[in-house]
Amino acid sequence: MADTLATDAAVTERTSPTDDGGTADAARAASEAAPVVNEELLVQEGDVAGDYLERLLDLVDYDGDIDLDVEAGRAMVSIDGGDDLAKLVGPRGVVLEALQELTRLAVQQQTGARSRLMLDIAQWRSSRRSDLSALGQTTAQRVLESGQPIRLQPMTPFERKIVHDAVAMVDGVHSESEGEEPQRRVVVFPSE
Repeated sequence: MADTLATDAAVTERTSPTDDGGTADAARAASEAAPVVNEELLVQEGDVAGDYLERLLDLVDYDGDIDLDVEAGRAMVSIDGGDDLAKLVGPRGVVLEALQELTRLAVQQQTGARSRLMLDIAQWRSSRRSDLSALGQTTAQRVLESGQPIRLQPMTPFERKIVHDAVAMVDGVHSESEGEEPQRRVVVFPSE
């Protein structure tokens, strides 16, 4: 199993989800390049991911219930239960991000199509989504009150997207991403 994981990572080029904090041209290009995925393929992605993650849990001898779903045009896989699952999340979700990439590679190897699968473990992403949405809204309010831009700490593409979405809901401010990975961050500006 470990040999398979190493081989999968070595032979498949790593891809990252697109950050939505760029320009309108970048967003248009990303949407034009995004493949049209049917529900049947998404269900297949979820099944492949579920099998892969089940083998992984067996390998590390962790307990967990795997739930498969399709939401917003992407396969969603979550693992809940078991006391050891927090170890699969890691500090600030770094282990979770790595497991998500490995799972996407396993799905791509089986299906031949690039996967946008989203993995959540012990409801970490759900909780993080709520926290980041609140951060985006409170930061937007602070920018409105002060009239000064605010730079947030570096975040993953997943985290930045949530903050951008929250800021977009507040009139009078806008957000952009700046910097290079892994130091890329959201900056909230007052609208002109």
